[in-house]
Amino acid sequence: MAALGTETDEIAAMADRHPDAVAWHNLADGTDLTFKAWDDQSNGLARGLAERGLGPGQRVVIAIDPDEPFPWLIAYTAVHRAGAVAVPVNTRLAEPELHSILIHAEPIAVLASAEPGTGTRWSELAGDVDGIGMVASTGKAPGTVDWSTLFHPDTSALPLRPGSHGSMDIMYTSGTTGAPKGVVVQHDLHDRSGGGIDWNGSGFMTSSPFSTTSGALLVYGPMRAGMSGWYLPRFDAGQWISLVELRRPLITFLVPAMAQLIVADPRFEGADLSSLAAVTIGGAPVSRATLQRLGERLPRADILVGYGLTECGAVSRSPAGDRGRHLGSVGLPLPGIELRIVDEDGKDAPPGQVGEIIVRGKGPPRRYYKADTETGQTWRNGWLFSGDLGYLDDDGFLWITGRSKDLIIRGGHNISPGEIEEVLFAHPAVVDAVVAGIPHDVLGEDVGAWVVLREGSDMSPDDLRAHLRGRLADYKVPRQVRLVQQLPRNAAGKVIKRELEATLATEGPSAERSR
Repeated sequence: MAALGTETDEIAAMADRHPDAVAWHNLADGTDLTFKAWDDQSNGLARGLAERGLGPGQRVVIAIDPDEPFPWLIAYTAVHRAGAVAVPVNTRLAEPELHSILIHAEPIAVLASAEPGTGTRWSELAGDVDGIGMVASTGKAPGTVDWSTLFHPDTSALPLRPGSHGSMDIMYTSGTTGAPKGVVVQHDLHDRSGGGIDWNGSGFMTSSPFSTTSGALLVYGPMRAGMSGWYLPRFDAGQWISLVELRRPLITFLVPAMAQLIVADPRFEGADLSSLAAVTIGGAPVSRATLQRLGERLPRADILVGYGLTECGAVSRSPAGDRGRHLGSVGLPLPGIELRIVDEDGKDAPPGQVGEIIVRGKGPPRRYYKADTETGQTWRNGWLFSGDLGYLDDDGFLWITGRSKDLIIRGGHNISPGEIEEVLFAHPAVVDAVVAGIPHDVLGEDVGAWVVLREGSDMSPDDLRAHLRGRLADYKVPRQVRLVQQLPRNAAGKVIKRELEATLATEGPSAERSR
């Protein structure tokens, strides 16, 4: 009979087989987390939390900053080993957003960062939320428990607790256009009878915050590939390029915003990035121009673009070695994933026709936490209705064209923001861009664009419109353009459109540079 276990059981197995191997390396300060340290400290914290009353099904908010990756990893694993539910949150959220999550998630405890003010802030936020028995911080923040006192001296594993069938999280969606929703994620027990992981110790480099869906997927990803995770807490394109040259990682994971900044950096063209065998990109749409520039500079590396959702996990990925006419797609459905494109009547769309992407997988079903109505609207007859628009080509590759909610309807014309963004990114002066609908008294909606230019560029909004006008229908050309220093993005790298859409409503058609 197959031996079943969770991801945390794999850490224990690695601690037995390779106790001194580096599970994660912090590129910022040069420190290491070995498998033995990860296993022992997670067990000690799990026992300490259990002694304080934490049990199966109870929720623990993990609000530890990216600058402290090892405490985050230990806390996440410990909560699972205690049989509880981990609720990772982005510590960059505003206080009203964080307070809303606390009220909705109803945690019994909060594990926060020691950064000055952070732990105290969480203590204050939790003060008027019923049921929170403890706020602990990784230091000695006023009003919090010093988390070093939570670790039990017994570092042996807790027995499987009643009601604990695999680990569970509540992941809050990014909420780029509205309030985030909590998605209940069940990590099912899986077969671990294959004899263990073949450890090779190569470097898997990432800067994706663990509190995001893509970041959480990477917690155990390097280990499963027999690799060490190399973590850069604060992404900087120039530093990333220097680290690849110096440390020679084999694989890296990027969100599109990171990839865009890397190819725009002046050091990119002359850098030795030849160690990279694969660059994986996910978390948001990525422009074809960015992929082309990566491919030109990394001719031996596979550029692997993926698509997934908090509501169902990974859906598709471009296959290794595919650099031809599928550039810009998000690849083929992963094993065990069924994918369809449906029209407004729910009928299957033919190849090339845009419709809503719906997905069905073999994993445990997901749902929205305390939101039965929204769950019923999103999961129907076993299928997840993603709200994303796209099409399948004749080869079965998936192409994303946008969100159904992002579709701009200008005077009866349906306009995809992604199509306009692709043309903007094709201009060498453009580093970053986003397009969205803005209210219009007559047309209903008009097209607005926010653009980040390469340093030193003297492009004007009119110049950008001229570039677009020769490549798009006139009604798709943004009437209002604002040049900005940067776009507001969440921890997953997605543009927070609600922070932008009001800024152009009162601007004239040639919005000036905002510097």
